[in-house]
Amino acid sequence: MERFKKLCTSRSFVLFLVIVLLFAVGTSRLFYFQILHGKEYAEKAQNQQLSDKEIEARRGTIYDSQGNVLAQSATVYNIFIDPSHIDDNNRTVIVDFLSGVLEYDNDDRQKLVEKTQQEGQYVIVERKVEYKIRKKIAEFMADDNNRKYGLNNCIGFEETTKRYYPYGTLASPVLGFIGSDNQGLEGLEAYYDDELSGVNGRIISVADAVSKSISDEFETTIPAQDGNSLVLSLNSSIQHTLERELQDALEEYDAKGTYGVVMDCQTGAVLAMASLPGFDCNDPRTVIYEPYLEEIREEADENKKAELESAYVQKQWRNFTVSDTYVTGSVYKVFMSAAGLEENIVSLNTTFNCTGSIRVEDYIMNCHYHPGHGHENLTQGLGNSCNPFFITIGQKMGVHNYFKYFDGFGFTERTGIDLPGEASPQYYKENQYGIVELSSASFGQTNNVSPIQMCTALCAVANGGTLLKPYIVSEIKDADGGTISKTEKNELKQVISADTSQKVLQMMKAVVDTGTGKNGYVAGYNVGGKTGTSTKLGESKPGEKDKYIVSFSAIAPVDNPRVAMIIICDEPNQDLGGGAICAPIAATVMKESMKQLGVEPTYTDDELKALSVQTPSVSGKDKSTAKAELEAAGFSVKVVGNGKNVAKQSPASGIEIPRDGMIVLYTESDSEQMVEVPDFTGLTIAEANRVAATSNLNIEIAGNDSSSALVVAYKQSEEYKSKVGIGTVVTVTFKSTQAALD
Repeated sequence: MERFKKLCTSRSFVLFLVIVLLFAVGTSRLFYFQILHGKEYAEKAQNQQLSDKEIEARRGTIYDSQGNVLAQSATVYNIFIDPSHIDDNNRTVIVDFLSGVLEYDNDDRQKLVEKTQQEGQYVIVERKVEYKIRKKIAEFMADDNNRKYGLNNCIGFEETTKRYYPYGTLASPVLGFIGSDNQGLEGLEAYYDDELSGVNGRIISVADAVSKSISDEFETTIPAQDGNSLVLSLNSSIQHTLERELQDALEEYDAKGTYGVVMDCQTGAVLAMASLPGFDCNDPRTVIYEPYLEEIREEADENKKAELESAYVQKQWRNFTVSDTYVTGSVYKVFMSAAGLEENIVSLNTTFNCTGSIRVEDYIMNCHYHPGHGHENLTQGLGNSCNPFFITIGQKMGVHNYFKYFDGFGFTERTGIDLPGEASPQYYKENQYGIVELSSASFGQTNNVSPIQMCTALCAVANGGTLLKPYIVSEIKDADGGTISKTEKNELKQVISADTSQKVLQMMKAVVDTGTGKNGYVAGYNVGGKTGTSTKLGESKPGEKDKYIVSFSAIAPVDNPRVAMIIICDEPNQDLGGGAICAPIAATVMKESMKQLGVEPTYTDDELKALSVQTPSVSGKDKSTAKAELEAAGFSVKVVGNGKNVAKQSPASGIEIPRDGMIVLYTESDSEQMVEVPDFTGLTIAEANRVAATSNLNIEIAGNDSSSALVVAYKQSEEYKSKVGIGTVVTVTFKSTQAALD
């Protein structure tokens, strides 16, 4: 009995020790989990029990001034998989299908296989896919034959957004683009990122131990707040015309770049802004300019090739009109004229005798016209772009007054336009000028300013002398379309008087009518302009051909200005000035600008005589009667076919045609005759008219309509060798090839 008691006591003691030990272990574990790592494991438990998904806010839309969408976010989907539900029974089915629908190559397919083998319950397969792909995947998962694989637990979708730019390259350096996280990286997308972004929402729901949702009643949704939208001052039609013309010049002259700014000179609103070469906002990291691509392809070293490609990608993003500066050249003579008149240093009657050069201390400063212009008044001096004349004006004005107007027109500080990366001007301070620097600056050398500064200053000359702050966003709207803010006209200061403004405008008109800017002429609108050429002294090497920037400024109509613009061509491959290269661009863009703003043309008697008229309708009439009516109206007539009545006419009724143009009457509906379009390039107006008549075509003259032998065709509306019906109107554009590097 005693032995039994001892055994029981021993066993009880052992049991007690075991219990104590287990209690100690349990207590230690509790201390470890609840005290030492309580916060960490509480978070893990919460993460397993709570599902927290982000609802991406839709980025605001960007519109042009006419309501056209320039940038918009649309719903797309992220495709993800849950590897915890993928095994050897369904892995091949999933990989084969997704690889096919997502068009994966072998490398991408192998990466997908690896993703299916990862740990976790959420692995992204593909981001931002279109609805059509999501639909294909959903249909595959719902197919009765595939239900056995449990695909609903393996593949999932989540809604997100993707940024689209419907016009691709249009205004690309202005609009910019966004990154993969929907953050604005360049242009307006970056500058107005806070306005456009919105605030993401969340869906918080309770989940069970295997992360499946328990019930909707435990779900909390915090809605996303969509971003605000921007309404720009840009007009897409003007923008398109500007870019098309700049692109043609970029290619024709193999230039480093072509740039342009068009502004409403009464408000400061930017109507168009372009820096070429540009990029496609939908694919901003791809180089699209062919000369860049050719250079990249020719580079054999892969590392250098990658560096070159990266450099060109960065370059195509850059908005030269805002982020870079250049030496203005003779366009600055517009502001020298204004300053001289305002300070009564010169008048319209002031004369000067240009001998072709002028001595300034130890330097001989030449006029671009080396023989000299002889005696000329101020208007003629601006029209001739005479350097010695304006050097003399600058010397009479003195450093203090020169700098007073240089500062007054806004050239000493940024404009404050609502775009990122605006460059600071590079200029001589007032105390840095000597007589040589002052003389050089007086005809547009020495100082560097940005194109947006130049165009803003031109607006001041045009609108009666008031310097305005330029802007590109005219209105901000909330997600419901309500107006949050509107940009108001911001008058900064009065620089010159209205009287001086009018005098300078008339002088600029003379530049286009009789001076170096004849290619800026637009029938029906009194265009004022000024040509410019500046030597890139820092980049031109001894013994090599000088590098130039050529430009043309324009204001119209000079009697009631609405538009100011600057057109620039950087390093053209021919020694042609702004009058030959940039003025024709300005004329085309100005014509479109006047049309878009609803400015009606006012024609002179000579312009009225040269105007095209609409063809009258004679279809269905007796061919003899129709022929007599048209000839009485001044048209020449060609009858084709043996029928009695007119079945068809070419050009059709209502089409613009020269007053003495040809109309073809077809008396049989299937008897239309075709002709091959000739090449009008390089022909004078008289020669082009003869070629058109020989080809049974009508031509409409556009651009410089001078009969000078130096005025030749450079563009035509119908391609060379294309087939058109006889009588078709081909618009042929002419320009002067006279090369004044002024």
